[in-house]
Amino acid sequence: MSDIYAGLNSEAEREAAYEGFVWNNLRRNFVGHFIHGMLGMTGFRLVNTPTFIPAYLHLLSGSDFIVSLGTSLQQLGGVISPIAGAAQIEHRKKILPVSMFLGAMMRLQILGIALAGWLLGGTPLLVSILVFLFLLGLFSGPQGVAFQFLLGKMIPIERRGRLQGWRNLCGGIVAASLAWAAGKYLIGGNVLGNGYSTTFLLAFLLTSAGLTIFALLVREPEPPTIRPRTAMRERMRELGPMLRSNPDFMYFMLARTFAIASRVAQPFYIIYVGKMIGFSGDVVGSLSLAFLGADTVMSVGWGYLADRFGFRSNFIIALFFWIGSTIMLMNVSSPFLLFVAFFGLGAGNSGYQMSAQNIVFEFGHRDDMAMRLAFSNTAESVMSAAGPLVGGVIAASFGYFAVFWVAVACEAIALVLLVTLVAEPRKKRLQLEAEKAAALSETSTTDLATREDEDGNL
Repeated sequence: MSDIYAGLNSEAEREAAYEGFVWNNLRRNFVGHFIHGMLGMTGFRLVNTPTFIPAYLHLLSGSDFIVSLGTSLQQLGGVISPIAGAAQIEHRKKILPVSMFLGAMMRLQILGIALAGWLLGGTPLLVSILVFLFLLGLFSGPQGVAFQFLLGKMIPIERRGRLQGWRNLCGGIVAASLAWAAGKYLIGGNVLGNGYSTTFLLAFLLTSAGLTIFALLVREPEPPTIRPRTAMRERMRELGPMLRSNPDFMYFMLARTFAIASRVAQPFYIIYVGKMIGFSGDVVGSLSLAFLGADTVMSVGWGYLADRFGFRSNFIIALFFWIGSTIMLMNVSSPFLLFVAFFGLGAGNSGYQMSAQNIVFEFGHRDDMAMRLAFSNTAESVMSAAGPLVGGVIAASFGYFAVFWVAVACEAIALVLLVTLVAEPRKKRLQLEAEKAAALSETSTTDLATREDEDGNL
């Protein structure tokens, strides 16, 4: 084990040494995560926002089915890989090298999408983009687990909300500005012969810069305890008992599943608007600005709200944003109100992402954190992969409004489950810590009284 544990034998001493390392290196690790998020996630926002890729696929194919297929393939890649990734990292003392490899492989897929636009055309171009989207999802599954695990190891829970809030604020400013500029100038001006490829190349460069700086800055602690290496099949068998022993986590997973099922509608927001007012670069850029700008405006508020009240509060409010904005989208047609609707969808997505990625840390012991993250991300990927395909069928058969109402219904179910069946884990953890402290205090008082009695008898 690390030198910080030299000469320490008791579990309490080793835990204290681990906490000391985390707090002593908090400043540089905070900065490393901040820069990685600001630059790295900025580029991924350009790829994952429900505007550029759906609009590009629709431009190339003219098919709603191809749009939904591309989204589904990206999510399908992440169905099994999170659990496989967790099985590969949860027994390791340090996972930073694995995280760097997975992060690099993700970025290569974005570069592949950019190069394909310049080098290929017709069916080969369309097929290559679908393959790269699948591989992007395949590597993003374990990469998401690894980097969330690193976040959990390096940043104390009471600092994560503000870290991600300020990170998303600064990254959101960059991403929203780039989204608007990419739509208006890169895509609108068809820069370098393919504005979409130029946009994705820019995303590759930003994400690569963020990953490089992260690797140079952070110092990863070795935890005082780690799980022994276990075969993936055995870990899969433990998922059922893990859920049954933790009802709050089980109902959270159920609520999250319904929330993610609402993504049946996500690829069709921009398609619906495009059919109403056109697919110009200005339209794609301005609505991308609205979606990503909401992350900018709301992120710090989400972060401090989570640090103060817990991440469950973010999830609940985010669902209200999603429901209200989807209903608004169905009932407006002016560019300004459509901008407001996309802003609300982005605000809801910002709150949801912060909640879903962090609340999982608080539902159990640190040694099982990687598998909880993997299981949670896998469930999300399953629904995210199936949702757009189902949405494509519904859109083709019944129209876009039917897809949007299905999304609203799923979000409403998730809201009810979360409010009625999921307790805030932050409160439960603090209560357990208080009870433990009280028990230790009582034990210490008893021992002192015993010693005083023995001294008196002597």
